Amino acid sequence: MDTKKDLLNKIINKTAVVAVIGLGYVGLPLAVEKAKAGYKTIGLDILADKVEMVNNGINYIGDIIDGELAGVVKSGSLRATADFSVIKEVDCAAICVPTPLDEHYQPDITHVVNSTKEIARYLHRGMLIVLESTTYPGTTEEVIKPVLEESGLKCGTDFFLAFSPERVDPGNKEYKTKNTPKVVGGVTKDCTEVAAALYRNILEGEVFEVSNPAIAEMEKILENTYRNINIALANEMAIVCDKMGISVWEVIEAAKTKPYGYAAFYPGPGVGGHCIPIDPFYLTWKARAFDYHTKLIETAGEINISMPMFVVDRSIRILNNSGIALNGARILLLGVAYKQDIDDYRESPVLKIIENLEKYGAIVSYNDPYIPEFHHKGKRYISTELTAQALKEADLVVITTMHSCYDYDFIHENSTRLFDTKNATRDLANRAKVELL
Repeated sequence: MDTKKDLLNKIINKTAVVAVIGLGYVGLPLAVEKAKAGYKTIGLDILADKVEMVNNGINYIGDIIDGELAGVVKSGSLRATADFSVIKEVDCAAICVPTPLDEHYQPDITHVVNSTKEIARYLHRGMLIVLESTTYPGTTEEVIKPVLEESGLKCGTDFFLAFSPERVDPGNKEYKTKNTPKVVGGVTKDCTEVAAALYRNILEGEVFEVSNPAIAEMEKILENTYRNINIALANEMAIVCDKMGISVWEVIEAAKTKPYGYAAFYPGPGVGGHCIPIDPFYLTWKARAFDYHTKLIETAGEINISMPMFVVDRSIRILNNSGIALNGARILLLGVAYKQDIDDYRESPVLKIIENLEKYGAIVSYNDPYIPEFHHKGKRYISTELTAQALKEADLVVITTMHSCYDYDFIHENSTRLFDTKNATRDLANRAKVELL
């Protein structure tokens, strides 16, 4: 039997059974697209509530259209389970589990390793495994491949293994899982060919093949390190401009007039999400194994990590100018999500702002139309209704997320003091009360 040819035929004919391990912001949209493309799709997750919600057609990811999830579940194209023994009937499996940092800012690939071990228990000839979780260069070949080959099957001959980084931008109206270009790097040429064939049969975006998994792993880190460094530059410019009494926002608008050699990045209260604040540290950790210290990347990370405290310091200064101490002051934060128009607050810098404001005795409340409540470090926070009274009662209102649904005229009119960390009020005719980052 020609293992590669047999699997390619299943992929092309859409008789292959596919699995997605991890039904979060990356995995569930991918599972829905695979099911929509005509593949029998199985979603695997260790969290029973996610499995139950998927099987009931209940959507919990903002970038998925509710009707699409319900449709593929109702048609039988997608089902979810926590039972990894279904891998026995699966031809292609994608690993889309979290890869966080530990308390020392070092990679934690526990979820990836555990998922791989579960796959290895049921691995069979003619399978394709693709790692999509962001990780350091070398993970696919140095960690995943040996675990799978403990089964006695050989990579590139008996089964196929590749890395294809997720490219999810929550809230992006133009680019979704379906139409975002995909990068694929297999352990062997056959591995790359098989993985690329699957994605080309599912996605509308270009599938770009690279020579090995490490290239694809490094490519993803470069994407987010590029953003991290440029955001850090914008943040450092904001700090310097603040000391000089210069508007960094006007500086950026002026710089944008240059038609070449400049791409605009903007300052803010910090960076959030599961990619930009985390991925660069995967590279710095790996680089140490080669006796190299990634000075620029680490400095950028330090600048971005410091921004929540800069926001707190600026808040103290604004209150002091009115003779108000932070201790006992009522602070209303507008937005907890790490970016506008989404319900995701993973690694949100606003959490650090809340921590530090409360540490200094401030009475903190928040409003976020996308996040009615959240838990952080054992404490429950509930969104305050954004009324004229709530704004007037606050000693300081801080815009921390630039949600497009906010009425900034209303916010400005009813706030006594308004600190805008995102330049969300830029289109207001009257910004008399506004302090910009």
